[in-house]
Formats: sequence, C-alpha cells, structure tokens
Amino acid sequence: MNEVFLIGKIISDIEFKFIINSKNKAIACFVIKTADKQIVRVQAYNKLADFAYSKLNTNDKVFINGYIETNIVKAKCINIY
Repeated sequence: MNEVFLIGKIISDIEFKFIINSKNKAIACFVIKTADKQIVRVQAYNKLADFAYSKLNTNDKVFINGYIETNIVKAKCINIY
C-alpha cells in the first residue's frame, strides 16, 4: 500500500453516492489540484464520505491522508485548512 499525504484545492463538486451490496455503503468523490498543478481524484467512504459531502465545497483547501489505488487516492483522513 502506498500511503500519501496531499494538500490541495478542491476543483470539482463533491459527488455523493450510495453503494448496494458492498462493505462500503457511501462514497464521495472529488478532484483536487495540488500546488504543483497535479490533478488528483479522491474517494472517501462511509463516515468520511458523509463528512466530505456535508463540510467540503469547491475551492476549499484540504489536507488528505490516504493511499493510492488504481490512480485514485482513497482517503483515510481529510482536514480543511
């Protein structure tokens, strides 16, 4: 597992979905842009997905701790700064 720490600005709307027949019940997806202009897709699950959907907005600056899986960062922790 490749653990990553990212700081960036959210450049997309937060997309929220429910998943049926999966260990993860809710998913939030969004895209951030880092200081060096890298575009990174982020996914958050369950309680973290609820947090992302209810608290995050486009243009918020965030710190994300997670891991890379198939060119997507799966978030373990998200902080607004």
